[in-house]
Amino acid sequence: MSEQVLVVPRSAVIPGRGWRGVRTEALEGVLDTIVRQGRFEPRSLVESDPRWKQVIPYLVVRDGPRYFLMQRTRGGADARLHDLWSIGVGGHVNPGDGGIDGGLQREWREEIDAQFEPDPRLFGLLNDDLTEVGRVHLGVVFVADAAGRPLAIRETGKLSGAFATVSQVRAVADRLETWSQLVFERLDVPARRSVRL
Repeated sequence: MSEQVLVVPRSAVIPGRGWRGVRTEALEGVLDTIVRQGRFEPRSLVESDPRWKQVIPYLVVRDGPRYFLMQRTRGGADARLHDLWSIGVGGHVNPGDGGIDGGLQREWREEIDAQFEPDPRLFGLLNDDLTEVGRVHLGVVFVADAAGRPLAIRETGKLSGAFATVSQVRAVADRLETWSQLVFERLDVPARRSVRL
């Protein structure tokens, strides 16, 4: 039986031709639309159907100016992601999660080993229709501060990770997953506008 994931009609959350990057305006309206029009569908049916956007909570953890930077190993199931770097923790929202916040908390507990729960701040919406995966996903981006508290990767067979300076993240920018590239560009240069398609 296919995993059930939260989806929303693309036409309800992506106006016109859409955008590429992180949008930080009018977030509450989109989140309200997700609550009103979102529903759970089998992941296997929506993975290749661009009429739907699968909603992905995506958490960037910082410790002051440093980012929690992760690298995917070859132990992960998706070969497309092997050896790529990421600054985001996230995944699909399932029926038992109780919404986006619950899905984010579940993903945190599954992927991160920490003695604290993050206090995420909504940062923006992430869209990238230029990739096959991006066309069917919509990121809801959150940022949280570890405030000096340690954290580590729970699934060490699939990921490695540690806090990194901005310079260290920039050094692997060309090997960041696309979503991480787009989020990092926006966080690193807050005044930069999302790139339009």
